[in-house]
Amino acid sequence: MSDIRVVVVDDHQIVREGLSSLLGALDGIEVVGTAEDGRDAIHVVAESAPDVVVMDIQMPRLDGIEATRMITGRQPDTRVVMLTMNEDDETVLAAIRAGASGYLLKGSGAEEVQNAIRAAASGGMVFGATLAAKVATYFAGGTPKAEEPFPDLTDRERDVLKLLATGKSNDAIAAELFISGKTVRNAVSAIYAKLHAAGRAEAIIAAREAGYGRD
Repeated sequence: MSDIRVVVVDDHQIVREGLSSLLGALDGIEVVGTAEDGRDAIHVVAESAPDVVVMDIQMPRLDGIEATRMITGRQPDTRVVMLTMNEDDETVLAAIRAGASGYLLKGSGAEEVQNAIRAAASGGMVFGATLAAKVATYFAGGTPKAEEPFPDLTDRERDVLKLLATGKSNDAIAAELFISGKTVRNAVSAIYAKLHAAGRAEAIIAAREAGYGRD
């Protein structure tokens, strides 16, 4: 039986090279290419025709979800296993809808990653233990209840944070929410404290990583 041909996609060089070395040392797996973002991944996959792509999600230029959708649409025989830090319901289900055959967290052990690649190459689907219930619910026709990020925030503070994540000023936020500038300032201060953010930039980064401000 020929080796499983794998492409590794991750925007962090140390992760990309480390995973490539790890997989390349395993019997029956050959790393035939790497890419640093989704756009590069599309070209590398087209040129190398791998059996499996190990794909990060949050990357510049083109994220892993969109890259997966394009790769599986153009090359349906190529399977994609997502390997990421993100396990929120929306992202997991988006990956499935995009055509991913597996979804593992970056804390997964080498054996788990290896098994996922082999399963994907043989036409199966593999998801980490912590994600299994969500995936089972999805395929059963249900919708897992999405947990709102930052549970310590009040509804008002969450509304302010969502607008903050879009880059709006305090005055613009006050106008959109029909509240006073003082109320916005108080909410922003509370947000900084609850998110342990040193300032506006850190709060915005945390909010965007949680999915706010992307519409």
